Amino acid sequence: MTMTEIRSELQKQAQSAILQYAIFRWESAAVIAFTLVVYFLAPGPLGLPRELWLLLGAVALGLVIYSSLTDADTNARVLLSLFQEKFDPGKVKNRALRKEVETALEYQRRIELQIRKQRPGLIRERLEDAANQLSAWVSNIYQLALRLDAFQADDLLARERIELPKEIEALTAKRQREREVALQQQLDQVLESKGRQWQTLRQLDARMKQAELQMDQSLTALATVYSQVHLLDAEAINSGRAERLRTDILEQVARLNDLVSSLNEVYDYNTKGLG
Repeated sequence: MTMTEIRSELQKQAQSAILQYAIFRWESAAVIAFTLVVYFLAPGPLGLPRELWLLLGAVALGLVIYSSLTDADTNARVLLSLFQEKFDPGKVKNRALRKEVETALEYQRRIELQIRKQRPGLIRERLEDAANQLSAWVSNIYQLALRLDAFQADDLLARERIELPKEIEALTAKRQREREVALQQQLDQVLESKGRQWQTLRQLDARMKQAELQMDQSLTALATVYSQVHLLDAEAINSGRAERLRTDILEQVARLNDLVSSLNEVYDYNTKGLG
C-alpha cells in the first residue's frame, strides 16, 4: 500500500472517528437532553408545539455534528491520533529518538491543519498532493528511528567494539611469535576475518552516525516546510511556490528512503545483527 493510499485510508477512518466524536460530544448530549425535556412538556416552552421543538433539536444536533466534521483542528487532531497508532512513538525506547518521532507527527498535524484551512481549489489540491508525500516522509523518519533505536540498544555490537580491537591485537602479537608455517597461515586467515568484521562494524557505526545527522536535518527541513505552508496564499500558484514545496518534500522523501534502504542492507534491526 502506497503512502497516498495509507493517508486516504486513515482519512476515512478519521471521518468515522470524528462522526463518533460529534455524536458523543457533550454539546450533542446537551442538545438531545434539552430536546427530550421540552418534547415532553406539552405544549412546551414559549407555547410552541413540542413537535417543533423536536425539529429544532434535530437541526441543532445536525449543526453540532456538521461543525465537528468540518472543523479543521478536530480533523487534523484525529488524523494525528491515527498516524500515532500506525507509527507508534512508544515502540521507540530511546527518549531522544521518541521525541523526534513525536515532533515529526506534530509537524504533520499542524501542516494538515493548515491544508484543511485552505479554500477548495487548485492550491488545496497541490497541498493535498504534498501532504501525501509528507506521510511518506514521516513514515521514513519513523523507520529510521526504529533502526537507530535498535542499533543503540544492541549490546552485542557494543561488546564487539570493545573486544574486537583487543582480539586483533592479541592475534597479531601471536602471529608475530609463531614460527610454524601452517599455524601462521591459519592465524592470517583468522586475522583477515576479524579485520573484515572490524571494518564492517566501523562502516556500520559511520552509517548510523550519518543516519542520526539525517534525522536532525529532516526535522529541520520539516519545520521549514511548516513555515512555508503558512506563507502559501492564492498567489502561490502563480509564483510556483506550491510546486517548489512539493519538490522539496519529494527530495526529502527520496533521501530518507535511500538511507533506510541502505541501512537495511547492512543491519537487520529486527534481529539486531549485521546484514
